Amino acid sequence: MQSENEGTWEAPPPPEKIEVEQPKMSEVATLGNIFFEPGRTFEDLRKKPRFIMATAIIAVMVTAFAFGLYYKVGEDGMRRVMAEQLEKSPQTSGLSGEQKESTIDMQMTIGSVVRYLMPIFVLISMLIGGLFYWLGGKAFGGTSSYMQSLSVWVYASLPPAVVGMIANFIVLAFKSADEIDVATASQRGVIQASPAFLMDGKANPVLATLVGTLDLFMIWGWILAAIGLRITNRISSGSAWAIVIIFALVGLTFRVIGSFFSGNPG
Repeated sequence: MQSENEGTWEAPPPPEKIEVEQPKMSEVATLGNIFFEPGRTFEDLRKKPRFIMATAIIAVMVTAFAFGLYYKVGEDGMRRVMAEQLEKSPQTSGLSGEQKESTIDMQMTIGSVVRYLMPIFVLISMLIGGLFYWLGGKAFGGTSSYMQSLSVWVYASLPPAVVGMIANFIVLAFKSADEIDVATASQRGVIQASPAFLMDGKANPVLATLVGTLDLFMIWGWILAAIGLRITNRISSGSAWAIVIIFALVGLTFRVIGSFFSGNPG
């Protein structure tokens, strides 16, 4: 005799509801909050990585400074600086006048192209930086995705870039063109927030590059990066700082090598 419920179909119980973390900030809000609430901003970026608007802002400001520096110094000033660099370099100091003039013409053309392509270079640098942080996070047992790591690199760069560029624009507007060291300004800006401004960078380019690492804007970016890496990777503060310091030392090594061969602080 069959039981009363035998053969009766019953629907399976519904699956447990999975709660997905939703971001609480818009992308516009993250642009402002990164200055005042970096921890909460990176928590939001962990839930939904964002980087387009921040990258665009940095690219526009860097490009504007490159054009501003060029127009402030003028073509004659740029040519004069390039001629000085050719004289300082052992590889080019022995060139004839005609060869030097041809080399300067080529450098001026390259410089013009680079200024227009600056947004692309900024984007590429951000993509590579995000890759470095992603690999570094994985090496220390982190759990972040590439997009999260890219967001950390971009948003850690945003506040120092914005404040630093605004300060550079102000100084560029009021400083005489004759007082601007174009070779240094093209790499580090016209304002220095490190003890390196007390040194003669041309006399001691390598030492000035090393001391220039104590730049307040650079340190600000490191602090933000350590916060972001810790939050997005779910790793300790020590591990996050280790990643930041390792890549900072790698960057410093390349700048020191560049300053040694160019004779200009990097």
